[in-house]
Amino acid sequence: MRLLLICLFLCLVGLGAIQAAPTTLDTADSDISLSDRFRAPSLTTRTLWTIVSSSVLTLFACTYSAIHPNIPSPKDSYTGIQMRRLGIIIMALIAPELMVTLVRAHLNVDSYPSLDHTWTQAHSLFVLMGGFMLYVDGKPYLTLQPDHILKLIRKMCIDIPTLKADQIHDKSKGDAISKGLVMLQVAWFIMQLVTRIIYPLEITQLEVGTLAFAALNFLTYAAWWNKPLNVQCPHPVYWKPTESRPEDILGDKDRPDGLGIFSPVLGPIIELIGWADIPTSRKLRVPTFDGSIKLGRSDKMILVAAGFLMTTIFGAIHCMALFLTFPTYEEHLLWSVSAIIITCIPWLGFVTLLPFLCASKEVQVSLCSLYAMFYIIARAALFALMFTTLRDLDHNAYEAVSWTTWVPHL
Repeated sequence: MRLLLICLFLCLVGLGAIQAAPTTLDTADSDISLSDRFRAPSLTTRTLWTIVSSSVLTLFACTYSAIHPNIPSPKDSYTGIQMRRLGIIIMALIAPELMVTLVRAHLNVDSYPSLDHTWTQAHSLFVLMGGFMLYVDGKPYLTLQPDHILKLIRKMCIDIPTLKADQIHDKSKGDAISKGLVMLQVAWFIMQLVTRIIYPLEITQLEVGTLAFAALNFLTYAAWWNKPLNVQCPHPVYWKPTESRPEDILGDKDRPDGLGIFSPVLGPIIELIGWADIPTSRKLRVPTFDGSIKLGRSDKMILVAAGFLMTTIFGAIHCMALFLTFPTYEEHLLWSVSAIIITCIPWLGFVTLLPFLCASKEVQVSLCSLYAMFYIIARAALFALMFTTLRDLDHNAYEAVSWTTWVPHL
């Protein structure tokens, strides 16, 4: 089903390019300008509301629907769960490449040793999102990691979880149809942008920014296809009556936070990379950016390179808007500087941090915080300009190729 929907996505985008391609004219029409050839199909008008609504709906589909939050703690309130989800959405808007990097880390779940032949990728993703909760004396005690489960089974402290893949998918609030509708909306959005590029029709900064989010979140959506969506309750695993206690076998103790005031900014990033001495509280809930995933040295290097690459792609798409019309020179300059910052700052940070690898941890954290601050400011500036530049659009921006409105979309 996933392959079918991806093929449909590519076909719709390809159809947009084919339909938008200019037809060949006879030599008698050689006096017709190139611009007239591109305007061969009939055009219709679109309003500012159409531009904003289509972009915002696509942006919403790429962030809200692509996010697969981990299972909340049994003690979390409804307000706390929603506030955490809002925080993830804000993080996805500020740094969507971080979400793609998280997905890249989760792609290693197949390397975990399986319990038997029925263990699937859905099981591994379910474990990583906190799907198995250890109960001691009838009370929730600890969210189990993959190595926890294997260790406790070998010690005969718990029974093998008898949860089938169908039961995991039954807990999920998403299905192929709902995910396919999101992909259809993204495909339509990219398709109508292709037609505007082929025909000389103005593209807004909002549409360019939305395209950048769509490109990255499409990868997130495809990679997390088998991850259950919005599961609220973990599967209980009960502790057998033994002389030992869970802490004697697992030794799971939280470490003090060594990041201080920089923890809210750098904590998710550094924890995801898996640096040493970064606390990971997995008592009753798995953090969204979980640093407990066991990665080898080569895997960590690939993970960092993937994050740098995603950041470069995200920034490069924003750099495409440098050739668009801006209401003022100052806004064009601010967009240019901000786009260049988010494109180059990961590599700049990597090069400048090399001489400080042997420096103290405080120096490294301070440098990372400085680069993170510049990146967040640049992202916020671009996000604001996506909307403020809509106040003074060229009349060409209100035109659209008629047949693109016939394709089903939101």
